[in-house]
Formats: sequence, structure tokens, C-alpha cells
Amino acid sequence: MYGYRRIDDRLQLTLCEKNTMREPNFNNLLKVLRCEVPERPTLFEFFLNSRIYKKLAGSAWTEDPGALAQWRMLIAAFKTAGYDYATVAGSRFNFPTGKHDAAQTISLNQGFVITDHKSFDAYLWPDPDTFDYTALRAIAPDLPRGMKLIVSGPGGVLENVISLVGYDNLCFMLADDPGLVMDIFEAVGSRLVKHYRKAVAYDTVGACISNDDWGFKTQTMLSVADMRKYVFPWHKRIVDAIHAAGRPAILHSCGEARAIMEDMITGMRYDGKHSYEDVIMPVEEAYRRWGGRIAIMGGIDLDFIIRSPIEAIQKRCRAMLDLTAAKGGYALGTGNSVPEFVDDDKYLAMIAIATRS
Repeated sequence: MYGYRRIDDRLQLTLCEKNTMREPNFNNLLKVLRCEVPERPTLFEFFLNSRIYKKLAGSAWTEDPGALAQWRMLIAAFKTAGYDYATVAGSRFNFPTGKHDAAQTISLNQGFVITDHKSFDAYLWPDPDTFDYTALRAIAPDLPRGMKLIVSGPGGVLENVISLVGYDNLCFMLADDPGLVMDIFEAVGSRLVKHYRKAVAYDTVGACISNDDWGFKTQTMLSVADMRKYVFPWHKRIVDAIHAAGRPAILHSCGEARAIMEDMITGMRYDGKHSYEDVIMPVEEAYRRWGGRIAIMGGIDLDFIIRSPIEAIQKRCRAMLDLTAAKGGYALGTGNSVPEFVDDDKYLAMIAIATRS
């Protein structure tokens, strides 16, 4: 089990005696994704941040950019924190775009490279078959017993189309040249299907995350009809490819989703949904509405974590575990991820509610 103590006014993670340390068991996350009750409270996070990774990884911390070195560091960090998995990219496969302004947030209208049929044909479309996924096999000796990898994508179907075309341009293109829009979605979607199909060929991979932001705080990025026409068919193929290998598929998607939850659950058949904001719908309400039909992952709102005292954060986390204890299908974590502006002590206090149970 894990504890924490204050040192120099900062909350630092300390591990208790070795024989009481929490060992990874991916079966707990599988039970969550089957909407069952896990053997113990289970954690879920898409990604953390470099400062936290360094603190948790200890001697495994490295700045070596090589895939295996980075994955060993991630495995050590996730295991120390009490997760049953580590998230990795799988390969360096991605869709190159133009330059963005150097900033922590970027415009959805910068960096686009496709504006018409000519630029579409000229774009050098990457092929996952030309990228090396064998690190997913080579990392096997470094995975602790009971632990698995979860492979994410290089962004999702809609995210990559927006990066290649620009958001405003895409909206105009939907009206002016829907045939070109369909071709671009096909070019992106088909390659992402292949990416996941290649990833799940390795035994180290226990599940996959399809990471694709679909909405603003008030609505979907495109009309629901256009989401169903251009975006969702490719996600259905992605989930089918993951399921065909006997792995669960998790959707990480931000934004208002009430109008499309049935598409996620019965159309695309995602096993779990991640990313929630209180301003859209608190995770407690999402669980009451859809818990038991799709696993609810994380959800403790980032703004709440940033603004609230540790006692309030822990109280909400305990209440969420109590709410979900009987029916299961829930893993504790933040609403989105753990960026640098989240205080370490608040993150560590949150996960302690699960790891001390």
C-alpha cells in the first residue's frame, strides 16, 4: 500500500515496506472495462507529466529518447503509482503537418497542409507498415508480472483530419467539397485502423486507447449527422480491429457527448469512455446514466482538483468509489490527464484513496 508525507512543505510519495506494495494486476482493469467489480479500487489515467514521471520513476528516469528507454521509465512510473498498465504510443507513426506557433495551446487553424484535391494527392501519406512496432515485443522482459501496455494513437480520426485541413477550412469544405472530405477521412481512418491492428498483434498489449476529441463544452465539433457520416464509421472499424484481437477499446474524447453516447455504446461498441468535465456533466451523473453499459474512466474534474483543497479532493474520490462499489465499471482518475499545472500533492492524494483501500 502507499502512503505520503510532507517534506519541506511538499507532498512526496513514499512506499511502505516491500511486502505491502501494491502489485499490478491487469485483470482488475479488464473487469472495470467489462463493467464488473474489480478485486480492489482501480486507477486509470491517459497520461501524467514529466515532473510526476520523474518523481515516480526513480532510478528508471531517463532522457534517452529511444522507445525502449522511455517505455521502461513509463512502466516504472505507472507501477510505482499503483496502475495496472502503462500507456505507450506503439510506434512513431504519425501524420506530419505544418508548423504551429510555439505555445502550450495551439490553434486548430494552423499547420494545415491539405486545401484541395491537388494538395491531397501531393501529401505523403504515412503507412503504418513502414513503422517499427517491434518494441512492443522487445519490452516484454521489462513488464512486471501482471502488468500490460495500453497503446494509444497518434491522435484520432477527427483530430488528425483537423490538423491536416484546419478546423475552419474543414467546416467550409464540408459544404463545398464533401467528396474530398470523405477521401481525407478515409485516408486517415484506414491508416489508424492499421495502426491498432498492428499494435494488438503483440502479447504485451492489454488494451488500446482511441484518443480523439469530438466536442466543445456545448456541442460536438461537427454536426451529429456529419460525425455519424465521416467520423464514427472509422471508429467502428478501429474498435472492431481491437476487439478482433480480444482486447478492449477505450475512447478518450473531450467535449459534450450526450447526443452521441448511444453511438459510442451500441454503434461503435467502445468498452470504456474517458474524459469528463463538471461544466459539461459531472462524472457522478455520467455514471448514473451510463454506468453498467460502458465503463466510466477517471472523471475527477481537473478544474476541481486545481481549485480544491486536498481534503475536498479525497472526499469526492471516496464518494465516487462508494457510488461505484456495488456495480463496478469504474476506475478512479482525473477527468482528462495530469498536466504540469496540477499540484503534485493533489494528484498523489487523489490516487492514495485507491491505493490505500
